[in-house]
Amino acid sequence: MKILVIEDNKSVCSMIEMFFAKEGIDGEFVNDGLEGYNRFKSGTWDALIIDWMLPGLDGVSICRKIRQEQFTVPIIMLTAKDSESDQVLGLEMGADDYVTKPFSPLTLMARIKAVTRRFQTQVPNERKDFLQTEHFKVNKITREVIVDGTAITNLTPKEFDLLYYMVEHPRQVFSREQLLERVWGYQFYGDERTVDVHIKRLRKKVETTAHPYFHTVWGVGYKFDDSFKPDEV
Repeated sequence: MKILVIEDNKSVCSMIEMFFAKEGIDGEFVNDGLEGYNRFKSGTWDALIIDWMLPGLDGVSICRKIRQEQFTVPIIMLTAKDSESDQVLGLEMGADDYVTKPFSPLTLMARIKAVTRRFQTQVPNERKDFLQTEHFKVNKITREVIVDGTAITNLTPKEFDLLYYMVEHPRQVFSREQLLERVWGYQFYGDERTVDVHIKRLRKKVETTAHPYFHTVWGVGYKFDDSFKPDEV
């Protein structure tokens, strides 16, 4: 696994580097935001770890630029900011996860494994690698999404994972806790708003007023149903 870490705190970098060595991870460390962004574009990475506050170019701006250019590499944000609005902003800019400082190497490693799991070699399963519903065609291998004949090309990796899981289970209601466990692969310890943010972004990217697909089930969670018609209510 090859991971680029963009972090200006050298003590944090040293801690991560020691843990990477134990885990057999090839880590590269850059202490400046703009330099880190340019290094990202010149290499191939399994994941990025980006600090929020950086000289040259801040982490949120790096994340936004990467997603605008439609790179699908998993991104974990490191942040000393612990307010809900700051964390949601990072997710809205395309980060797949965030870790609040101070953090333990074990916590960071769990997050890395979760966001990179989809890139691990898997035995093909023809039944589940391609899904088709009334309005959706979703290919797990190529990570292509087509809605009513239109290709959706701006999904982040975690948005795709969430969409695929819900399309795979149409009309089944999931709580936020279930989605965190089954899509993210581990518990967020109460950060259920992560699911809300990703559902909100999916709605903006794939829905129209005439065709809502991701439905809130009040007091429970969410479900996917593209056979739903507004006039059925």
